[in-house]
Amino acid sequence: MKVLFVASEAYPFIKTGGLGDVAYALPKALRKMGIDARVIIPKYSAIPFSFRNCMESVASFTVPVGWRNQYCGLQYLTYDEVPYYFVDNEYYFERPEIYGCYDDGERYAYFSKAVLEAIKHMGDFVPDIIHCNDWHSGILPVLLKDNYSNDEMYSEIKSVFTIHNLKYQGVFPKEILSDLLNLNEGYFRDDALKFYDAVSFMKGGIAFSDVVTTVSETYAEEIQTSFYGEGLEGLLRSKSKKLYGIVNGIDYELYSPIVDKKIVYNFDENSLNQKVKNKLKLQSELCFTVNENIPMIGIVTRLVKQKGLDLIVEKLQELLSLPIQIVLLGNGDGYYEDIFQYYASIYPSRISTNIVFDAALAQRIYAASDMFLMPSLFEPCGIGQLIALKYGSIPIVRETGGLKDTITPYNKYTGNGNGFSFTNYSSDELMDAINMALDLYNDKDSWNKLINNAMTSNNSWENSAKNYIELYSNLIG
Repeated sequence: MKVLFVASEAYPFIKTGGLGDVAYALPKALRKMGIDARVIIPKYSAIPFSFRNCMESVASFTVPVGWRNQYCGLQYLTYDEVPYYFVDNEYYFERPEIYGCYDDGERYAYFSKAVLEAIKHMGDFVPDIIHCNDWHSGILPVLLKDNYSNDEMYSEIKSVFTIHNLKYQGVFPKEILSDLLNLNEGYFRDDALKFYDAVSFMKGGIAFSDVVTTVSETYAEEIQTSFYGEGLEGLLRSKSKKLYGIVNGIDYELYSPIVDKKIVYNFDENSLNQKVKNKLKLQSELCFTVNENIPMIGIVTRLVKQKGLDLIVEKLQELLSLPIQIVLLGNGDGYYEDIFQYYASIYPSRISTNIVFDAALAQRIYAASDMFLMPSLFEPCGIGQLIALKYGSIPIVRETGGLKDTITPYNKYTGNGNGFSFTNYSSDELMDAINMALDLYNDKDSWNKLINNAMTSNNSWENSAKNYIELYSNLIG
């Protein structure tokens, strides 16, 4: 089986969020199971030269973008035994930022068209499945069915579209239909691409792909409701028979405290004394009181409302009155940045606020902290709680999306569970969950059993890859 994984980013070349991790780890897991999975992304100027210099040129051709004929260079390299293709066009991708440009509609319309044209130049690799991801490639299934329906090479290709975050939809003026996509006005209707008075690439992926997936079973249910549906809940309900939730995993070759080179002391569930050393080291560096018995709560997140930060802010004064330490890492909305920096200036021995993206510090926080706070308003899957589990930092989460699917609440009577959770979007419920965790923390035998439960939870990509293979197999018969 041949699968072409289409994404706007992929680790280690370029990554801004969870999609980059998925585009690296899922194809890698699929190939280990015998699937010829390959990845194609844009060749951004931000990709490090160490990779750019190793790319081989495969072909060059032109791509029709409305009335324009744009150059495309197809380049290639293998990383971790996974073949990667890169769409090269400096006009579209030689930018300081990969997203948020004034012409993103044109850039990713071009990218989707270039991917389809590139298949003609991949030798004997003609995919059975084109697996598209988020709005950036959402228009590709539309183009596949419209522009290539009469081409024998493409006639048997099926499309899968994965929603990683429904909030970001790729909405552009309706003129894009003819000006960029070479599509007729018939696509401007409610059951096609029309989204109010504009065109939605995300809607195109949902409406025209053969199968739609999202990154957890709970999120697949949630997005069919008005609260989570972002205006597409009606369409998603109508497509429910082809909508599946498959929870993401993490790559334990990247995220494992026994091999992680970014942390000071490596450890596993049988050497928790080494985890304590990481905590003492970080306490010292942050000018906290150095004491292994003071619980440390880690927060590694984008500072945006989606992540439930308003719940934390409501209770921050109360939290800082407790004998705990909080270390926060992330950046985002200035409102949240200012609040956390203010409290760090008032309580420097209780809270450390680090307004930066620092992958090494993130790993050290996972390794050092006793608990990990993730009270999201919504969370399609989440990666933070999965890393925290592996590093023995007990997640405290709200029961939404992938957080609900991956965190089993601790049961004090049976000792089962791998974290703490609360149901309603309420700061009082958040505090109740934190207090439950703090109470258990003082019972070291029970706490260490909970850490063992967390660290031995299996959230690898193996199970998820098996589910994708079953889905692909059913799709192509």
